[in-house]
Amino acid sequence: MAEIELRHIQKYFGAVHVIRDVNLTIRDREFVVLLGPSGCGKTTTLRAIAGLEEISSGEILIDGKPVQNLHASERDIAFVFQLYALYPHLSVFENIAFPLKATGMAKAEVDRSVMAIADALAIHHLLSLRPSALSGGDMQRVAIGRALVRRPKALLLDEPIGALDAKLREDMRVELKRLHLENGSTSIYVTHDQVEAMSLADRIVVMHDGILQQVGTPSEVYLRPANLFVAQFIGSPVMNIAEASITSSGGKVAVELDGESFAMPHDLVGMLVEKNADRISLGVRPEGVLLSHEEKAGYRPVEAHIIQPYGPFDIVDLRVGSQTLRARTHTGFVEKAGERVWARIDPAQAHFFDTASGNSLEIRLSE
Repeated sequence: MAEIELRHIQKYFGAVHVIRDVNLTIRDREFVVLLGPSGCGKTTTLRAIAGLEEISSGEILIDGKPVQNLHASERDIAFVFQLYALYPHLSVFENIAFPLKATGMAKAEVDRSVMAIADALAIHHLLSLRPSALSGGDMQRVAIGRALVRRPKALLLDEPIGALDAKLREDMRVELKRLHLENGSTSIYVTHDQVEAMSLADRIVVMHDGILQQVGTPSEVYLRPANLFVAQFIGSPVMNIAEASITSSGGKVAVELDGESFAMPHDLVGMLVEKNADRISLGVRPEGVLLSHEEKAGYRPVEAHIIQPYGPFDIVDLRVGSQTLRARTHTGFVEKAGERVWARIDPAQAHFFDTASGNSLEIRLSE
């Protein structure tokens, strides 16, 4: 397997700056997901690692060796495309065997290797068929098998399950994770789907406008977003974000959203003074908005606006002044729109951002 390092990677398409000074190390046998919206530079970064795209400047190292001037065929990397790219005139067996035959490998060894991959992917019954007879999920398994059969240093996957339906995507996520664990390959996976990223990755690389926004484990990017972009891109539903002001009166501290106040610990004031931010935005995920059917200390009355059932939980939109605050509740907690409930913001789940820069102020409060 391989360690892959990107040093100060820049990429221009004419005057368009697509990758902006990217520095990243993918450790040996790690599963890293490049996550971001369309056009953020994630696929271009993947193609640059594979040698399918020339970089404008910087270095790409595989196991410490610079490879930016090597052809794709010289990098010992396998690439799985979004749209399968199978040879339509060849059987499944022949598609998987193709890269081995191209190197002149003996037939017996080719047969053994293809059968081993077919075992891992549970596609023995498909080996005699041609791609036109396969489902989308089966075609993707064959494409992955063709990439894995020659045991490359790294496996690169460009939105490989994006064209599948929801059930197949779920099945393939499990399959991809299992294959990674069994093969111990260094894997880099591109997607715009944060559910895929959270479920597959050892680490997630969040990109926007060609810039790395944050690199961390799924828990780190979810629980400690580095900036407003990450906070609102990771999570479904997204984090509640609203510009806020802090009030302190009579020894009580509160965060005020559009004229509505929610109690906060007293030490918040000192923390904000240290950060010297002129304008702040409050972020809180729906599970950090706590609801009660009864009036309690620290809770304030709000009106339920829209209820979205998700099965195991509901998302309830609450009117807070002219703004909406989303809360996550157990199923049926709020029965109908217009119902009055009491809400508070859990200080331990509150995030504070510099509104001007968008960066997290790294303030952590206790309950």
